Amino acid sequence: MFEVLYQRQNGERHRFKASAPVCTIGSGRGNDLVLKSRQVAKVHAEIVMDDDGIRIADKGSMTGTWVNRERVVTYGPIHPADEIIIGDWRLWINGARKNTARPSPRPAVPAAPSPEAPAAGPGLPVPVPEQDDESLYWRQYLHDKLIEQMDLRRKDVHSMSDDQLRRETEALLEEILADHDDEIPSGIDRAQLHADVLNEAVGLGPLERLLADDSITEVMVNRANQIFVERNGRLELSDCTFTSDHAVLSVIERIISPLGRRIDESSPMVDARLKDGSRVNAIIPPLAIKGPSLTIRKFAKKRLRFEDLIRFGSLDEPMVEFLRVCVEQRKNIIVSGGTGSGKTTLLNVLSNFIPMNERIVTVEDAAELQLNQPNLVSLESRPPNLEGKGAITIRDLVRNALRMRPDRIVVGECRGGEALDMLQAMNTGHDGSLTTAHANSPRDVLSRIEVMVMMAGMELPVSAIREQIASAVDIIVQQARFPCGSRKVTHITEVAGIESGTIQLQNIFVFNQTGVDENGKVAGRFEPCGFVPSFYEELARIGLDLDLSIFGQPRSFQ
Repeated sequence: MFEVLYQRQNGERHRFKASAPVCTIGSGRGNDLVLKSRQVAKVHAEIVMDDDGIRIADKGSMTGTWVNRERVVTYGPIHPADEIIIGDWRLWINGARKNTARPSPRPAVPAAPSPEAPAAGPGLPVPVPEQDDESLYWRQYLHDKLIEQMDLRRKDVHSMSDDQLRRETEALLEEILADHDDEIPSGIDRAQLHADVLNEAVGLGPLERLLADDSITEVMVNRANQIFVERNGRLELSDCTFTSDHAVLSVIERIISPLGRRIDESSPMVDARLKDGSRVNAIIPPLAIKGPSLTIRKFAKKRLRFEDLIRFGSLDEPMVEFLRVCVEQRKNIIVSGGTGSGKTTLLNVLSNFIPMNERIVTVEDAAELQLNQPNLVSLESRPPNLEGKGAITIRDLVRNALRMRPDRIVVGECRGGEALDMLQAMNTGHDGSLTTAHANSPRDVLSRIEVMVMMAGMELPVSAIREQIASAVDIIVQQARFPCGSRKVTHITEVAGIESGTIQLQNIFVFNQTGVDENGKVAGRFEPCGFVPSFYEELARIGLDLDLSIFGQPRSFQ
């Protein structure tokens, strides 16, 4: 008839085969499927199979029956990827018809009319991609068999290296596939099934394929059965899915465990990185309502240079020449922009101009910067342990970096009280330091830094904070990500001092948008503002030959 997979929280998964078209579920002995729990009613729900498929109905329980995290009275036809919650048990039902349309659950109480249209479109709900039912079923089944066999053979996976664990798991999976060779439908790609099960058991599951695709720059797991990717600057829905929330949690654990980080109900958020440097953020229930969510910003396999950014249209050659002079002449630079605008990428590229004979200390939440200089120390913050102790913050690391004899300090991102320590470092002999900050414009950067300095807990007057900022910061490089996915440097601005209590800014280069091209990409041009930075005259006095034509001035200092 049909088969029910059931699992209590993150415990062992069990299998129940229904021999009749009607199956009752509850904690009472008279039920076909008995789920022992105080949260399960004596007769909690009923599963019925008919010509239209398989349906589930709640029998008036206090805690309710939930499908895909929505409470239902009846629901059907059921899809194998549908997750059913009864008390503290999770269930999946196999045996649904292939390519059956997935309905929306009927709410247990009348709901207010939804303003959302059923079809997908801009700003509207995006449907979950359908997967082949048989393929999904066999992925789940073989994965369960694999875990069961590893438990029976008492494999100590914690003592194995990654390569050894993968080899032994692959060999065991091949045995299981051979045992079920006659049962697996001929229409299922055996090689793909083998790879999917193996990756979910010891790798990153369906993410392995996405991370191997060079055209994808970001992977976003909204929930187990919905994964979005960013390709060529645009978001699109992937056809890859996980088999369950538990599979997503397992992948998160594999990523963060080698880094000494943890994620659980008491600490449901974590920042981490992959071995290649890709940035990872994970958040789990109870904060993530629809299930564990995972975001991976991929690290470029090829180290980008300014030539690549010019080719991408992110900036032009005069801007690059000016930034080269700024970095080489030890000007303090803040790279600002919104999320995903390319701040860290630009910071990495700017570091190429730092002379090889200088000592650099980098400070980050999760190490992402990839600098080439030989005299480099990379520091990474640490979250608190289970007792809530032992946390090492960015601010602690910035203060410690001052004692490490750095020529330059590079802070991955200022987002709190460390801004005060960074300003003090810039003002006390560590010229040429670099950092990033979230802001929408160069003027907004200054306001944000003021607020972040106040977060340090020092009751400084605003006038003193502004004087520190005006003295410390030389250049602000503003980046933006446009709706078409293009990332461009929109402003390069000099901090020109302070007057009447207001920090003075002077744009040196700007990007002027003129419209969009035939491909929907933003069109415009980079333009100098005709202003020569004040420090260029100082550099000219010490004998440097500087080209003023990049600012629209047709002469050079001699």
